[in-house]
Amino acid sequence: MKEILKALINVFLKMPQGFVVTLKHVFKKPVTLDYPREKKPMAPRYRGRHYLERYEDGTERCVCCGLCAAACPADAIYMEPEETPNGERKAKVYEINLLRCIFCGFCEEACPEEAIFLGQEYEFSDFNRDSFIWRKEDMLVPHPRKDNPFKRIIRRVRRVYGVPDAAR
Repeated sequence: MKEILKALINVFLKMPQGFVVTLKHVFKKPVTLDYPREKKPMAPRYRGRHYLERYEDGTERCVCCGLCAAACPADAIYMEPEETPNGERKAKVYEINLLRCIFCGFCEEACPEEAIFLGQEYEFSDFNRDSFIWRKEDMLVPHPRKDNPFKRIIRRVRRVYGVPDAAR
């Protein structure tokens, strides 16, 4: 008799309470995204895909000083310098192994030329391990390019708060 009473209480009290909870959520806006078509906006400080910047005239900013490779705790950056005919240094080989990279942003902070930036993109999966070694050609931004407002803010903060001109 006790069990029958419990079953009746569950049917007439507990089940309607569950239906009320379900009906509340049926008419609310869904919290999920239709992922391939809708992408979630990332936080402004999110560090994703690596980019090598260019000057306004289209030349590479990277002078291959090696500070980004030295600052990388995962030792994911490999570079070889070369000199151009007019005596300027640039990177002949610049590679980042994304399988080792921990996306910490130390390379971005160490670069005196502000040549490397970590963007907001987060979709770079692949089936082949060799595609995770990004070369300079994969990371150079196209020229001409729209300016990123976050980049301008970072450069202004670095100028104001103590990155000396000698380091640039």
